[in-house]
Amino acid sequence: MVHDNEQERYINEFDPKDYYETYYNPTSGALIGEWTNFALKNLHGLFSTGNIVGDTLIDFGAGPSILNLLSACEVFKNIITSDFLEQNRAQLNRWLKKEPGAFDWTPAVKLVCELEGNSDNCEKKEEKLRKAVKRVLQCDALKKNPYEPIVLEPADCLLSCLCLEVPCLNAAAYCNTLKNFMDLLKPGGHIIIQSVLNCTFYYSGNTRFSCLAMTKEEIETAFKEAGYEIKRMDVVPREDRSRMDLADYDSLFCVHARKPATV
Repeated sequence: MVHDNEQERYINEFDPKDYYETYYNPTSGALIGEWTNFALKNLHGLFSTGNIVGDTLIDFGAGPSILNLLSACEVFKNIITSDFLEQNRAQLNRWLKKEPGAFDWTPAVKLVCELEGNSDNCEKKEEKLRKAVKRVLQCDALKKNPYEPIVLEPADCLLSCLCLEVPCLNAAAYCNTLKNFMDLLKPGGHIIIQSVLNCTFYYSGNTRFSCLAMTKEEIETAFKEAGYEIKRMDVVPREDRSRMDLADYDSLFCVHARKPATV
């Protein structure tokens, strides 16, 4: 999902356990708090309105995380999650099958259950999500068909969080990936992208990876040039700057857009 040298580095050096401990450890994770509140509240808001409906949702570039799907599983009964790295897909499967070594996502599950007014239903929520996820696939953001050789039926919604800034080398590549996503969506289908702005690097454990620093304007332009209708774009400045040494982003963003009903 990344250009060749960086692709090899990811395959060889990206450790899902390091990533989880760095960002999602329930007591010390750098994304627990500001990012998880932003991302999970946005997804709850989008999926609870009744405006995004259908059968099938694709989570593209999930990493080892199931966070993005906690609200989606209330709407979609057929969820396909995916990542470029085999080690991330193995972690996703571990959680889905309740196997030893699965990551603990309890704080996020609790937050989403509270948002839904069902704070006692955390176990039910996890079971609902496990039932909804039907496939864990490999994906590559730089391929015309990111799931090659599999050809997926067009989905009602595609979701991707904290992903595209890694494989895409520049704004043109980012726009091209969004264009390729069009083929994964039904006419009128929804796309939701959540990530960070102006990020040039991030650490996973002690390993440094580079990112494409995108501005708000570049994201908007990429969506428009790819042919989507932007329904909403929210940008909030990063408030917690205590861990700028781990990742240097300055804002969080969420885009909800649609593929035109007639192309």
